[in-house]
Amino acid sequence: MDPRGKVALISGGARVGQTIAATLATRGCDLALTYNRSRDSAEESARRARSLGVRAVEVKADLSKPKGAAEAIGAVHDKLGGPHILVCMASVYARVPFDSLDDRAWRTNLDVDLSSAFHLARRAAPLMKSAGGGRIVLFSDWLPRSGRPRYRGYLPYYVSKAGIIGLTESLALELAPAILVNAVAPGPILKPPGFSAKADAAVRKATPLGRWGGPEEIARAVLFLIETEFVTGECLRVDGGRHLH
Repeated sequence: MDPRGKVALISGGARVGQTIAATLATRGCDLALTYNRSRDSAEESARRARSLGVRAVEVKADLSKPKGAAEAIGAVHDKLGGPHILVCMASVYARVPFDSLDDRAWRTNLDVDLSSAFHLARRAAPLMKSAGGGRIVLFSDWLPRSGRPRYRGYLPYYVSKAGIIGLTESLALELAPAILVNAVAPGPILKPPGFSAKADAAVRKATPLGRWGGPEEIARAVLFLIETEFVTGECLRVDGGRHLH
């Protein structure tokens, strides 16, 4: 699919999402940026997109709830048309030791990381089909894509991101041939705030390409999965070979 003239909805568009938004805007794609708390990031992405000559709106929504997802899709359709492209990046990433896990931590991860993608896809799919087709790109993680957890304290996060892989494959089958559904599984892309020099060196050593990838690598992967005409049901690792270590 050529993104020019299409409408893309990007959820959870802070940090890496801003680079994805800018990449699509340079290809002539109109943008809808949803946010719950990161309003500044959404507004910044929208301003940059408009400066590139495309339409862009920000939509506040709690995507962890079916109603929030339905309202977001409705708002985008009313303001811009579409959406023809859905990029689901909304995520919660927080370490919670197993002994401290409770129902709230469990539900928060599954609702935001997994259920929100399902709710958005379910609402967007009929609109995509009526427009002649579409693309859905979900976000997993290199660890579940590689089939094993490595770090303790991230049980709900790991489970929800593993669920994204299953959701990707199932949606790809259910929505074919009109809609192609794929996922991206990022590895070491951006160094976390407050990361120590020792931890940074350890990540670089364990990554065969020896560096952090940068958000541009994720944007390239998303663009490929939008433009492809014959890839669906895949989860693409973008991790510099980290899974090989």
